[in-house]
Amino acid sequence: MKLKNNFFYTIREDIKDEESVSGKLLVRSGMIKKNSNGIYMYTQLGRKVVQNIEEIVRDEMDKAGAMEVSMPLLIPEEIYINSGRRTIFGDNMFTLNDRYNRPYSLGPTHEELFVEMAKSGIKSYKDMPFNLYQVRTKFRDETRPRYGLIRTREFTMKDAYSFDANLDDLDKSYQIMFNAYQCIFNRIGLNYKIVRADTGAMGGLLSEEFQAITDIGEDTLVLCDTCDYASNIEISECVFKDEIATCEAKVKELIHTPNVGSIVDLEKSLDITSNKMVKTLIYKAGSELVACLIKGNRELNEVKLSKILSVPEVVLASEEDVQKVTGAKIGFAGPIDLKIKIIMDREVQYMKNFLVGANKTDYHYINVNLSDFKYDLIADIVNVKEGDICPNCGGKLYFTKGIEVGNTFKLGDKYSKSLGLQYLDQNNKLQYVQMGSYGIGIERVMAAVAEQNNDEFGLVWPISIAPYQVAIVLINENDDKQKEIADKLYDDLAGNNISVIYDNRNERPGVKFNDMDLIGIPIRLTVGKKSSEDLVEFKLRTDSTSTDINIQEVVEKIKNICLS
Repeated sequence: MKLKNNFFYTIREDIKDEESVSGKLLVRSGMIKKNSNGIYMYTQLGRKVVQNIEEIVRDEMDKAGAMEVSMPLLIPEEIYINSGRRTIFGDNMFTLNDRYNRPYSLGPTHEELFVEMAKSGIKSYKDMPFNLYQVRTKFRDETRPRYGLIRTREFTMKDAYSFDANLDDLDKSYQIMFNAYQCIFNRIGLNYKIVRADTGAMGGLLSEEFQAITDIGEDTLVLCDTCDYASNIEISECVFKDEIATCEAKVKELIHTPNVGSIVDLEKSLDITSNKMVKTLIYKAGSELVACLIKGNRELNEVKLSKILSVPEVVLASEEDVQKVTGAKIGFAGPIDLKIKIIMDREVQYMKNFLVGANKTDYHYINVNLSDFKYDLIADIVNVKEGDICPNCGGKLYFTKGIEVGNTFKLGDKYSKSLGLQYLDQNNKLQYVQMGSYGIGIERVMAAVAEQNNDEFGLVWPISIAPYQVAIVLINENDDKQKEIADKLYDDLAGNNISVIYDNRNERPGVKFNDMDLIGIPIRLTVGKKSSEDLVEFKLRTDSTSTDINIQEVVEKIKNICLS
């Protein structure tokens, strides 16, 4: 691409309406432009990065034996109703009616349609295994789009689906795709971790996430300082020393705590540490209200709670509902004489003489013990904390942040059962097909790479997905010798399948250098004063200094870097 007389721009000033480093740099480099909240336009430069990621993804999918198909973006709403997911997606789905008032949605995901396609090809166990994939746009009406391309309303996803006759074969198909994902992210150059995760709206038997490590990540990853344990905090098991307190149980006592309803305020006013308190949190699960008892220094894990209660999600009860069941303002709820289901975290069962709310505004009980109230269930319902015990080896857990760029699911028969995908087995009996699902967010990968690869001057793309591998900067376009050398380098590199951006604009050298650094081109060749000596300046984007290299040698050097 020659920049003179071409569409190209960069932005010097900071971008005020972008929260993330990647969002700011992708906008400043002229690769994307916000159209509305969570929706972006892509320039030719931005499209090339996306296409390079897609090319790697397609290559590894094809090597893994998956076959590419294409699904519609406009989908009858009844398909999601039939699978039971319309309610789960709720307001996250963009919906519309056609001229006959029939409801449609802009596809948030395509599991259901892949099942419908598979029905046409699956009659017998002999028709499997196979894997179908697409690289297609998805739409989700996110409550809070943010962080540039990391959470958007319109995005591109590679989604693949494997179809097998039994769970053993599903395990094999899953491993093939799992290995393909590792190849994809290794080729792209991401720093990532693979963690166990909640299956969420997808459902199924197993979910693993490929998380790009970055400070801006929305997910908290739980890792061990001793072994290879890795998990999303949503499903990390809380392990502790199950030792009952050795102190003697006391008699509970009602105390006056005016206007003191929070853990922090209680610590200050009563000189009691939070690990000597038990919080009573009232949640709404479907139409039911439940009370959750957790140690004062812990946080409740809503994913764990929703799994225990077998509901899609749980939400904190309203102030009105809390007052209705406790008779007190928020901050004074407690388990004693409470008339709703009580779920107690496992750690609480080993406590003695703790503080709880009294279900009476401005009052608490101290010296409470398990014999003072009734509970319905003991379960792990809290988040792990840094320094907690690793459930695998007993080491210490620590946290890092990650952006989910890919996920793999063992769906089992979740969708084949709900949508009637069956086959005849060797005994001529109908069985349900076992499925796997495998997704990669293309633009999320782009943003994650940008988050991990930047400096004070701009983006630093890995050569595998850079919009162009080489930038040629012509210092003086009016110098015939320089122009001849630069033109020949451009043609020679392009002829060797090296992608080249050629800055032949009538701009000052500093402007050109800054632009090439900002857009993150991995290799820069400067054709200038030393061209009379048959030398060009060679510089890697990751290096602070440049070297002079003979014009006759430069193409071979770049080929060795780019095509190795």
